[in-house]
Amino acid sequence: MARPLISPSILSADFARLGEEVRAIDTAGCDWIHVDVMDGHYVPNLTIGPDVVKALRPHSEKTFDVHLMVSPVDQWLESFAEAGADIITIHPEAGPHAHRTVQAIRGLGKKAGVSLNPGTHEDSIDYLLEDIDLILVMSVNPGFGGQSFIHSQLGKIERLRGTIDRAGLDIQIEVDGGVNPDTAKLCVQAGADVLVAGSATFKGGEAHYAANIAALRGSGV
Repeated sequence: MARPLISPSILSADFARLGEEVRAIDTAGCDWIHVDVMDGHYVPNLTIGPDVVKALRPHSEKTFDVHLMVSPVDQWLESFAEAGADIITIHPEAGPHAHRTVQAIRGLGKKAGVSLNPGTHEDSIDYLLEDIDLILVMSVNPGFGGQSFIHSQLGKIERLRGTIDRAGLDIQIEVDGGVNPDTAKLCVQAGADVLVAGSATFKGGEAHYAANIAALRGSGV
């Protein structure tokens, strides 16, 4: 079983020292940096904008994995691409034309991701599969960190894995929400490639980041 990539969500970092926190998780061995962008409209929380992503970009050369929980979403694509996002993930419900949005992301030279909320069926993106690089399965309802893992999403991961493999597509499956060393193992067994972990990465402070990341990654062994 392949070891998963770990993408710590900076939503759980110390916002007063975000640059230092990004450097710390980079040094601790993370694979990607997950940036949760919330607008207080599509989800009931407000986080950061493209200027913060731009300010953080010099602190790490790792992949910036930007998850846009905003609606309407199209107007923000160019700003986050210019700020330094490498992957831009959107929710199909956040704009009237998800296919056009995905094409726009790729037109900006970025990898395109689509996120599925717990109540969103995987069949809803059947006609996007040939145009995306990433599927983000939300294992909590989006909007806040620190929520409990919704186990029904494991079946969704398994079904997506089967669909992707049968079609021979190069799409990574990412999971976000309530991921810890225990649930991480279940996600990887179901077919996940990338694990987003906020609380599980940042708990205990900087001295524990490397061990926390190793514990999450070890779930794939």
